Amino acid sequence: MASTWKKLKKSLIPKISNHLDNQHRRRSSSSSSSSSSSANGIASSPSPSSVSRSSSLLSYSFSFRSSKICAICLGSLKKGEGQAIFTAECSHPFHFNCIATNVQHGNRICPICRSEWKDIPSTADSQCKNSMGQARVSLYNAPLEDTFASGFRHNLHQPTLPQLEPDRFSDDEPLPAILAGPSSSTRPQAITIKAFPEFPAVLASDAVSKFAILVGISAPPFHVDVQQFDRAPIDLVAVLDVSGSMAGKLALLKHAVCFIIQNLGPSDRLSIVTFSSSARRILPLRRMGSSGHYDAICAINTLSSSGGTNIVEGLRKGFKILNERRDNNPIASIILLSDGHDTLNGDTHRLYSSVQNHTLNSRQNLQYLYLFPASIFPRNNAPGDESRQLTIPVHTFGFGSEHDSNAMHAIADISGGTYSFIESIDILQDAFARCIGGLLSVVAQDVQLTIQSISPGVQIGSIHSGRYKSEIFYQEQKAVIDVGSLYADEKKEFLVYVAIPALSLAEGEKKLDKMSLMDVLCSNKDLTTMEVVQSRCERVEIRRPEFLSPTDRMVCLEVDRQRNRLFVAEAIANAQRMAELGDLQSAQVVLSEQRIALLSSVSAQAGNGLCNWLEAELRETSQRMANMQLYEQTGRAYVLSGLSSHSWQRATTRGHSTTIILGEAVTTSTSATNSYETPSMVNMVSKSQILNYGQSMQPDSAPP
Repeated sequence: MASTWKKLKKSLIPKISNHLDNQHRRRSSSSSSSSSSSANGIASSPSPSSVSRSSSLLSYSFSFRSSKICAICLGSLKKGEGQAIFTAECSHPFHFNCIATNVQHGNRICPICRSEWKDIPSTADSQCKNSMGQARVSLYNAPLEDTFASGFRHNLHQPTLPQLEPDRFSDDEPLPAILAGPSSSTRPQAITIKAFPEFPAVLASDAVSKFAILVGISAPPFHVDVQQFDRAPIDLVAVLDVSGSMAGKLALLKHAVCFIIQNLGPSDRLSIVTFSSSARRILPLRRMGSSGHYDAICAINTLSSSGGTNIVEGLRKGFKILNERRDNNPIASIILLSDGHDTLNGDTHRLYSSVQNHTLNSRQNLQYLYLFPASIFPRNNAPGDESRQLTIPVHTFGFGSEHDSNAMHAIADISGGTYSFIESIDILQDAFARCIGGLLSVVAQDVQLTIQSISPGVQIGSIHSGRYKSEIFYQEQKAVIDVGSLYADEKKEFLVYVAIPALSLAEGEKKLDKMSLMDVLCSNKDLTTMEVVQSRCERVEIRRPEFLSPTDRMVCLEVDRQRNRLFVAEAIANAQRMAELGDLQSAQVVLSEQRIALLSSVSAQAGNGLCNWLEAELRETSQRMANMQLYEQTGRAYVLSGLSSHSWQRATTRGHSTTIILGEAVTTSTSATNSYETPSMVNMVSKSQILNYGQSMQPDSAPP
């Protein structure tokens, strides 16, 4: 009997739907009049016939409620299919976009039961009575569909998303006339400089051709939450892959992008570009106030997957938005997400087959980037400009075993961004959180280190600066390292090798107890005051005795630790080149020998934390090179993401999990430990994980 009743209801639904559509069209004008009267303060009530019809169609109403079908478009209301759900006070659900058309004209009648709604969505401006923090927690504790419905009830106005793209993207929302600057008590904080010689002393009679000096800088801390105004606002473009391979992943992608949206402040601006076979801008560069948040979420809610993968066109459009904007925030970045290879711009496997990442010099292996406009990849730079940094870094995120790790690494490397490998889509939001935790905490820009020799015969031989541009001039007496921007509390360390002459004292000359080698200076632009800040000069000195004591022969742990990092990065790069040639056995030998050398070093035996992390990285790299199948699936991406992190000394997400942070407790996995994380990154990842995993993961409350 029950089965027969179900079949009968299923056969009647289309007929009743057609009947209601006809009735609704005949009554549309009267409904508008009724709602207009209500708007003027005159109460409107459904007619007796409407009540009767509502009762007679009660079973139909329950059919729609139980079968999750939108009564307006008859589409599925199943969660996770990319459509926002709105549930009315009569408990009938509809697609967000479907019901918005009815409500914008003041219609108070439910299309299913014909009951009158007392509380309909308002077209007034948003009224955010809760704090941003409370709104954000409630947003991510609810399902995605409920999130959009909540925004619909409390925040409805017609989104200002453009239907057609303009020829020129100069339609960015203007910046505030007066940006909220730092408080009167805020003063520019200088960058901290440190310098350590390899040994405290060198024999007066010795000449050393390669003496190591560690030069390090530390950015000032970030004392306020990233939602406050005492930081540099950002222009961010999210370039998202929505090709057919993204089917089944869009729900998690939407949650991850919504996390970014809710953590951008009213002075930040966001634009969204999607790409499949072609690229489309679905959100212009908008300020992320309450209305901007709503429009951005609405734009994300429209995402659906289909077509091929056109990474080149997506990035071109992202750069076009930033290049053609009328106003500029101090910081600009692009985040690029893809899970596949570019299927519309040539055979990228063939382009990389001959010289895949054989060195850290991108110009030798970036044929793929010649497909991009010159603003992304310059064609005709003069010799020596290979490491020139663009002003708009692209932070790339590749997930799954099918994404083009070579292309994603190359794009990030040439632009000054980082490449993150996301093995599981479940950690995408955490990966985004780590990235924006840095972007939303930039405290210094145009950072430049200047190194000056101050004693006769002391010459600067070489600088190990990774992908940061460095130059030695004035007959090896002066050098400059261009660091670019620094996140709050971020540290950068560079090894500088100098030549030290022997001392030959003529009769009657005074013996030197100390010898000054060089001065280190740092300048930068403070982004809260826009002032140029000069840091205190750091002088490097050593002793020049006639005899060395045992302590004079002890290597500086800081120098040894940094040298270990460079050796490990070089060994991993060498092993990767061998793996690309199919010689995994030699790659394993290189990694094993470097691991032995690392563990026997002074800093590792002293229990240095960085050395422990480097040893874990070598072990996991070796495991992911166990065979060619595993290397092709995850090994290459893991290695390239690590090389990106070492090249820029900046945190990336690697592997299948991220560090789970619960208050003071930190649980780590081998693939997640990251020595370049800043406190702002850690806090943002912690926020993401609390929202993802629920209140049970939150730390116990502090004692009163």
